[in-house]
Amino acid sequence: MCGVAGYFGEGNEEILREMTETIRHRGPDDEGFFISDNVGLGFRRLSIIDLSTGHQPIFNEDKSIAIIFNGEIYNYLDLKKDLELRHKFYTATDTEVIVHLYEEYGERVFEKLNGMFAIAIWDDREKKLVLARDRLGKKPLYWARSGDTLVFGSELKALLAHSSVRREIDRLSLQKYLFYEYVPTPHSIFKDVYKLESGHYLVFDGRDIRNETFWDQRFDLYPTMSENEYIEELDARISEAVKIRLISDVPLGVFLSGGIDSSTITYYAQKNSAQKIKTFSIGFDDSSFDESAYAKLAADFLGTEHHHAKFGTAEFLDVLPKIAVGMDEPLADGSLLPTFLLSKWTREHVTVALGGDGGDELFAGYPTFQAHKLAGIYNGLPRFACRIFERGVSLLPTSYNNISFDFKLKKFLVDTDSEICHRNQIWLGAFSPEMQRELLSVRSGGSIWEDLENYLKNVKDELRENQLLYIYQKQYMRDDILVKVDRASMMNSLEVRAPLLDYTLVDFIDSIPYNMKIKGWITKYIFKKLMRDKLPKEIVYRSKKGFGIPIGKWLCSELKDLALDYLSETHIKQEGLFNYQFVKKLLDDHFSGRCDNRKYLWTLLCFEMWREKWLNG
Repeated sequence: MCGVAGYFGEGNEEILREMTETIRHRGPDDEGFFISDNVGLGFRRLSIIDLSTGHQPIFNEDKSIAIIFNGEIYNYLDLKKDLELRHKFYTATDTEVIVHLYEEYGERVFEKLNGMFAIAIWDDREKKLVLARDRLGKKPLYWARSGDTLVFGSELKALLAHSSVRREIDRLSLQKYLFYEYVPTPHSIFKDVYKLESGHYLVFDGRDIRNETFWDQRFDLYPTMSENEYIEELDARISEAVKIRLISDVPLGVFLSGGIDSSTITYYAQKNSAQKIKTFSIGFDDSSFDESAYAKLAADFLGTEHHHAKFGTAEFLDVLPKIAVGMDEPLADGSLLPTFLLSKWTREHVTVALGGDGGDELFAGYPTFQAHKLAGIYNGLPRFACRIFERGVSLLPTSYNNISFDFKLKKFLVDTDSEICHRNQIWLGAFSPEMQRELLSVRSGGSIWEDLENYLKNVKDELRENQLLYIYQKQYMRDDILVKVDRASMMNSLEVRAPLLDYTLVDFIDSIPYNMKIKGWITKYIFKKLMRDKLPKEIVYRSKKGFGIPIGKWLCSELKDLALDYLSETHIKQEGLFNYQFVKKLLDDHFSGRCDNRKYLWTLLCFEMWREKWLNG
């Protein structure tokens, strides 16, 4: 795993080195540079495969094509066999395979790659820069244009080191962050700086930009099968996806939380390994958030070499400043903290880890999928019955436990009758459009719904349930889950691979009928059917827990002073973005126990910590 940065236009070696130095944590083992006239490519390397000759940039035979590449290509050996008949290789890397594929296929090269990647190719013959991002968006890639100059990098901080990029908050992006709890692709928190969309490549010739799609999710690529045929095919495909991700020249392990996704990856990793697989988990003092017992159960059952660490509140709060510095954009996902600590702990033993990301978004695993079915029933009830129910829910005492009963019911009642994808985001997000009218001092004229609406156009003919899966994969999974894992792991120089997001596997799973993903009230039905004889029943059929932390409780105790400082009247009024009286009410209601305002306060706190570093620091 590595980091890339560069420019086409204005720039020099000093600027390129500064850009690349900002992402040293992504690749502490090596650096490389290519500068020619008005083009600069910079690279930081975390050595995983071909430790001795994997130095980048890498070139074709006559050095007319240069590439820097962050990621792993899992089918590169198969691709190389054919290329060796016509090309001379000077490394054993997957990177050089991409160079020669580009020579033969041009911009179609990305369709042939199975892996995770952020790629920059300088084509000196045609004087153009080509940027590409993998199909699911596992690896990040930012870009910005100013006049005739285009700059890019694995992280936003690399672009900020270039003099052409301004640090000016985009007001609409801020509103989207407050709603989604992340800034959705293709936007960034700063004006005129963008994230390259997953499954896209961008071409810049010094004058014009062309942004093309080379892959998108489809729900009709495979014919309908019987239940048993789906299970047999899933078994083979998941096994192969895990197997090819076990290839590494450095120590490798698996994140094991004790949920069905990570336990499944561990099962297939152990099945495809001649040695005991190393597994890693962490636990917490708060029992409502701790999954240690399930991780141990899975590890014992599968016979892995298990490593476990337990952390208290102090350890979590200690990493907050580092995370605020490391995150280029505000992200209000509290599980970023335990993911960081898990990555730090795991990196003490291995350099590569496999994770279970993607299972919930592919197999309809979140409680929201059940809630949408419940909303259909609820909306059919007489109005008086709904009023009685709403009154009863309002009287429930506030609990700060992980996904508590009252929290779920109160969230459910926020919106029960909107269109499914809009309702889903209201449930998932923080500040609704109505709340933002009270919160924000000044609002932009744009729509926070525009990205979701644009995605829905791509699947307008699909079942609404498949539209929901599409939105989950395009937004929450890519812009929250995968960003969280990428930043937390790379801050600790750890590579994380996601077998369930092998695109060939995604194509197959997306083609499985929705009624085999959620059947009755059973989420992940077909996935659980596959694993019920391979894992303990307590793992397969346990309730969804999530990788959370007790933010609600901490805001009333250990985090209270920090919140009061960052959200103080002086601080809020000085920056001029938010209405202090509204913020104060959120604080007072949470501290008194009248409301559980954890999502709102954490979203604001994360933004303020980010702002202090990147705008005031």
